[in-house]
Amino acid sequence: MTGEFAARKLKKDRQRFRWKENRYMTRVLQLKKRKDPLEGAPMAKGIVLEKRIVEQKQPHSGLIKCVRVRLIKNGKQVTAHVPRTGAINHISEHDQVVVAGIGGSQGGAVGSMAGVKFKVIKVNDIDLEMIRTGRKQKTVK
Repeated sequence: MTGEFAARKLKKDRQRFRWKENRYMTRVLQLKKRKDPLEGAPMAKGIVLEKRIVEQKQPHSGLIKCVRVRLIKNGKQVTAHVPRTGAINHISEHDQVVVAGIGGSQGGAVGSMAGVKFKVIKVNDIDLEMIRTGRKQKTVK
């Protein structure tokens, strides 16, 4: 339909067809925020429920040290990876940790870590790397 007075119909059709585009629909309906346990935030605080070991996906073999965390903001539970060697030894149950996304595409897991989308950054408000290298002591709460 191309005519002198067709602009209204063309505009209306274009608006209707935008709903067929996935990126438009997820942005307008804010589906990412609803699905994401962090609710769109870059980081979130939580309480450690348990330590857990996750096996890697094929073709890799190894054990990934993780913790199960209950987020304070909404009570959702997530599995968070504890990066670097020996870092898991500095985390105990009921510690307060800060978790952030691992950085996979579209907020997903990275590499051979199946279902692990978050990593631990801080323990009891002290940087995990500082505790691991011995530069700071973990505060006991």
